[in-house]
Parts: sequence; structure tokens; C-alpha cells
Amino acid sequence: MAKYKLHNLNRSRMENIFHRLFGSVQLDLTIEDRFGRPVKPREWFVVPQQVIGEAVERIRDGSITQFVYDARTAGLARIG
Repeated sequence: MAKYKLHNLNRSRMENIFHRLFGSVQLDLTIEDRFGRPVKPREWFVVPQQVIGEAVERIRDGSITQFVYDARTAGLARIG
């Protein structure tokens, strides 16, 4: 587990960035909520911790738009 502080960022935009980057490795899981209803979490991704740290740094410096997540190498790869 890690905590990151990001300032002056739109939360919705940041969430969209993470979904764009890691959507292909979203955890496929259904669990029951406290009422027994099935819930499929959409915020959980299977990504190495260091890649999340790198993504946060690239969000901070603005270079994240130049990268995609490569599941074969389990890392960020520059587009083009």
C-alpha cells in the first residue's frame, strides 16, 4: 500500500487517466456487498506497485499522455 499526494488536479480526470492506462488489467471479480448483492469493482487493477508510482510521477510532470501500460512487460511504454 502506498499514499500519493497530488495537488491541483481534477479527480475525475485523474481517475480517467488510470482507467485509460490500466483498463486492460482491471481485476475481473464479483463480490457480495453487505446486503448479499453482487458487486463488480471497477477500481481494482492488477499492476505492480512501482508502475503505479511511475504513473503518478508522469501525471505530476505531465508526460503521462505519452505512455500506455504494456501488460506483457508489466510496465509503462512510450507511445510511438
